[in-house]
Amino acid sequence: MSYGLSVSPFHVRWQTGLFNRQFYNWGRWKPRFLYLWFSIGMVFGIAAMFGSIILLGKTLIQTLTQMLSEAPTAQNDRMLQVVVPGVNLPISQLTYFFTAILISGVIHEVGHGVAAIREQVRFNGFGIFIFIVYPGAFVDLFTTHLQLISPVQQLRIFCAGVWHNFVLGMAGLVVLFLLPAILFPFYYTGVGTLVTEITEDSPANGPRGLFVGDLVTNLQDCSVHNVEDWNSCLGELSQKPQTGYCINAAVLQQLSFPARVYRRLDGTIECCSNNSLTDVCFSYSNNLNSHQYVCLPARKAIESSQVCRTNTDCQKNFVPSFCVIPSLENQTKLIRVKHPPQVDMLFVGHPMHLQYTVSLSSFVPRHNFLSIDLPVVIETFCKYLISLSGALAVINAVPCFALDGQWILNSFLEATLSSLIVEKQNRELVGFLILLAGSALLAANVALGLWMVTAR
Repeated sequence: MSYGLSVSPFHVRWQTGLFNRQFYNWGRWKPRFLYLWFSIGMVFGIAAMFGSIILLGKTLIQTLTQMLSEAPTAQNDRMLQVVVPGVNLPISQLTYFFTAILISGVIHEVGHGVAAIREQVRFNGFGIFIFIVYPGAFVDLFTTHLQLISPVQQLRIFCAGVWHNFVLGMAGLVVLFLLPAILFPFYYTGVGTLVTEITEDSPANGPRGLFVGDLVTNLQDCSVHNVEDWNSCLGELSQKPQTGYCINAAVLQQLSFPARVYRRLDGTIECCSNNSLTDVCFSYSNNLNSHQYVCLPARKAIESSQVCRTNTDCQKNFVPSFCVIPSLENQTKLIRVKHPPQVDMLFVGHPMHLQYTVSLSSFVPRHNFLSIDLPVVIETFCKYLISLSGALAVINAVPCFALDGQWILNSFLEATLSSLIVEKQNRELVGFLILLAGSALLAANVALGLWMVTAR
């Protein structure tokens, strides 16, 4: 064993014996409980080994299907994805990413270390490393002791890492689920989404746009109580036909002014001057069911109007009214965003531009001195911890050379096949062939995943 710092190309490693006493205290705490804990972990680890093969196989088929299809589908459809900082991982999220990886790695190795001490294997030390830019952790165990214990004891040790990663992911999930209750004394939820950040190039910027601290309550007639509502409302608005607005016939006559009607390149109709930033072309059907186009000052026309789909939706109080629908380019929508007490924001563009350029939180501070960013930080970190700890459990369970799956597989074969395949050499050959297939499957997923992220 070698304590201290060691540096080699692309790899920095530090090992210490400072935590050995703590590891031994953990390993000797409540032996019966630890026996049960790591026995459950052993069952989970074996199941995860088989499950990881199925998951990688399914992911590979999905990736190949996407590669062969001409129409690209959403990357999020795949359960496992290769993460490349700066490509499909925003630079602003790197702190979350690397912190979650390091914590997941430490908890993983604590599992191995405590299980080893529980099985009377000598514990030499604990360390952390950085490979290229990725942090991780490791434990140093006495190899001779590992080889002398039974295959079932070995399984408890080798499966402890993926088991602890699974438990860590579940703990993150519980915290995420209970976060509204945990933060209830300081933040309330269910009243809208709080704007926490707006990018400089966002179409929501401007004197009558959104500002940090605004509370968004509605997108058109779609109520927004939390961030999930905001995302689902924008998704619906981008898929559904443009919503119209009820305007009194007399007001329509008063606000409209003569304009030249012409057809855009995409076939839609325009009836306002290209230079106008406040006027929008609207279409409506009159009593003769003929299509009419009129240029109106958007804010005056629709600011306090009821939304509609047809003229029938506007026939109330026996006042003649029309459902006027914005005549915009394909994929472009006019969206009325309510954020009281400020005047409504009128957004013209693709709904997804709002989703990508405006950051929001479901948590509203009860007091002015509370940070609007704290719940977002906790929420984001929990999501990274769940994803990365889960991914570490899946990848390490794969029967692949140099991963936990290699040792889990070898011990599993020794524990189950020793009576069926008497010759140890033959059992090792079976294990080698499975490891070869598992390594090829993992390598194919990583290689094709990288290609999908960087080249497509």
